[in-house]
Amino acid sequence: MNNTIMDRALNNEFVLIAEIGVNYYDIAVKEKITPMEAAKLMIKEAKDAGIHAVKFQTYKAETLAAKDSPSYWDISEEKTTSQYELFQKYDSFNYEDYKELYNYCKDLNIEFLSTAFDIESADYLNDLMNVYKISSSDLNNLPFVEYQSKKGKPVLLSVGASNEEEIESTIKVIRKHNNEPIVLMHCILEYPTPFSHANLNRIVSLKNKYSNLIIGYSDHTKPDENADVIKTAYNLGAIVVEKHYTLDKSIPGNDHYHAMDSNDARKIIEGINFIDSLRGSYDIKYLETERQSRQNARRSLVAKSKIEKGTIIKKDMLTFKRPGTGISPSKINSVLGKKAIKTISDDEIIQFDMIDN
Repeated sequence: MNNTIMDRALNNEFVLIAEIGVNYYDIAVKEKITPMEAAKLMIKEAKDAGIHAVKFQTYKAETLAAKDSPSYWDISEEKTTSQYELFQKYDSFNYEDYKELYNYCKDLNIEFLSTAFDIESADYLNDLMNVYKISSSDLNNLPFVEYQSKKGKPVLLSVGASNEEEIESTIKVIRKHNNEPIVLMHCILEYPTPFSHANLNRIVSLKNKYSNLIIGYSDHTKPDENADVIKTAYNLGAIVVEKHYTLDKSIPGNDHYHAMDSNDARKIIEGINFIDSLRGSYDIKYLETERQSRQNARRSLVAKSKIEKGTIIKKDMLTFKRPGTGISPSKINSVLGKKAIKTISDDEIIQFDMIDN
């Protein structure tokens, strides 16, 4: 399987994951197509937008939430107040469905993954994924973290609504069974996340504390006009970014209201590419494109007035003028006290072949 996520992340290249989740069910209703057709349509649109990977959510309502589990989202956006009732609307896919989606992704050369929310799905997704994604909601579900870690694959770990001690404990469990790369995903478990709650500086703290891990960001803010949230996260150190994805942000409920669409994704990728072009190289040296400017904008030692052949050159005979095609002022001590071996004209740029070396 082509491991786009980890290949890019390990090479310090930006990764954008479209969190389709279960949004394809609503797209199917809107477009009057089957959920499978809708899921494939979303994958195709994501690929066309330049997105690197698509992620789904694999669960059964009865294994995920008790029937009296209350909501934790904005009920003005998603009216369902029971987790069980919401999840039950979107849990019909099984192994064969995800295998079909995996094969479709493989044909399009876009990476497939899905967050497993139970043992059964963690098992059957194993052959379909290069990495395991552990959601913020399961960060402290250490038996399940351990189970997925034992699969021996890289882990994307969202750390929303967690403290430092919990993160440490979860990483220790993963590391006990798994030496593959870990991507720590900064996340705010608030749907949607107000911009003022994004708390992106925590990316810097995670990067400093866990310098041996890859840092990412799972974003739940509503898309902003210039993709400034994602671009800021990237500039602060988030290499892998996951964001909910839809084909229609006006669809009410579920994860559409804080999702990006294809145009948002293009904006994000264009913005990151522009940032990368600004960043350039870490080498401390001038660019080849600066060579002419370096020569013509710098100064050379220049004769203040005519210097006759045989004259011993003194400091008051010299000045500094552009261009830098002669002896650099930094080399003045190599000129002072030397004899002129030819007559140097007034305002002439001094070269080493004019003096006795």
